Amino acid sequence: MIIPRARNSSSSRLQRFNISSSSSSSSSSSSPIPCPRLFTIPLSLQGCIRHPPFPPNSSRLLPSFFTAPSSMFSTPFILSFSLLLSLPILFFLVAPSLHPHPLPPISLPDERDDLRLFHRATSPSFASSHLSSSSSPKIAFLFLTNTDLHFAPLWNRFFRAAKTSHYNIYVHADPTVNITRPNDTVFFDRFIPNAKRTFRASATLISATRRLLASAILDDPANAYFAVLSQYCIPLHSFNYIYRSLFTSKKFDLSPNSDHDSSDLTQYGVRVKYKSFIEIISKEPRLWKRYVARGRFVMMPEVPFEEFRAGSQFFVLTRKHALLVVKDRTLWRKFKLPCYRADECYPEEHYFPTLLSMQDPNGVTQYTLTRVNWTGTVAGHPYMYKPKEVSAELIYELRKSNYSSSYLFARKFSPDCLRPLLGIADSVIFRD
Repeated sequence: MIIPRARNSSSSRLQRFNISSSSSSSSSSSSPIPCPRLFTIPLSLQGCIRHPPFPPNSSRLLPSFFTAPSSMFSTPFILSFSLLLSLPILFFLVAPSLHPHPLPPISLPDERDDLRLFHRATSPSFASSHLSSSSSPKIAFLFLTNTDLHFAPLWNRFFRAAKTSHYNIYVHADPTVNITRPNDTVFFDRFIPNAKRTFRASATLISATRRLLASAILDDPANAYFAVLSQYCIPLHSFNYIYRSLFTSKKFDLSPNSDHDSSDLTQYGVRVKYKSFIEIISKEPRLWKRYVARGRFVMMPEVPFEEFRAGSQFFVLTRKHALLVVKDRTLWRKFKLPCYRADECYPEEHYFPTLLSMQDPNGVTQYTLTRVNWTGTVAGHPYMYKPKEVSAELIYELRKSNYSSSYLFARKFSPDCLRPLLGIADSVIFRD
């Protein structure tokens, strides 16, 4: 809407009012004051006007409303009055953009495709797979991305020092985005074929993570740990340090309920107790608003508010819990529903913590191994480190944890941090 220029409009309007008023006063004795033509006087009032109770020349002939100067109905006044009347219309036109419609639900073909994949991954032949005595347990690194893998050279150097029998890599890349697949890195042929489009703050991120878990379960029965990462994540230690921390260290877990007795380890070096590292938060100021983002009673009865949890979407799960996530159908039917409050909808931060907290609360640490900085957040995004901030001191600070010997990963780093990170990779990051 184009608003007319209003320079000196007030003074001009006042001048016109004074001129009109003076002319009206001077001519009141000779001619009656004409009524404005922008409205019609009711018949009852017209009768009163034809037979006024006051002398014809009296200034009290009509109420002040009817004697308003004609300048009040000049063009600026009419435009301003019209703009005021149009505000309700503008509100109804703009309101849909202020309260955006929920993202479309996951399509039925995508849902069916996922179910076929999940059924295969949880079939007895895979679900009951165990490591042979001669096999080494592996870490499945699961990368979830909708852009290029900015830190592929850093991760390439990270895996270069590892035994290929100790890890696998899987990448879920949004197929609607043109992503470069680096030929000379460990990521080249590790993109899963059944990737689907993802949207921020939607259940599509849950589906993508479940596809990664299912693909890794199907690919190699030796995958014992499943670490979910993004394109903005970096390692904080060498591969060997991370591998020892997850499989053999008796002092890595510093949580009060941890048991460092050797009997707490299986013959494969995998902890029996507190095996999965996933953040689970039960008390959070905005938890109720997020719970009712789909509707006040939509999550009931499967997910009562008392069981609703929050936590980071980047975690490290054991094979047992990875299978539990892929098998789930009950909670998925609730969390896949679209939200009607987009500013409070982050399903990927609630589905996994809620599911594991309800199914196996004693089998998780309730903390994550990925460090993230939430100070100065913008639109729900964590703080992003810039190249000037990359230093040995930053890496040492990011490693500090109150729950474990160290954080193993960190996010979120801008893509142009690659060069300074490579500059301190061998001397700081991979030197434990």
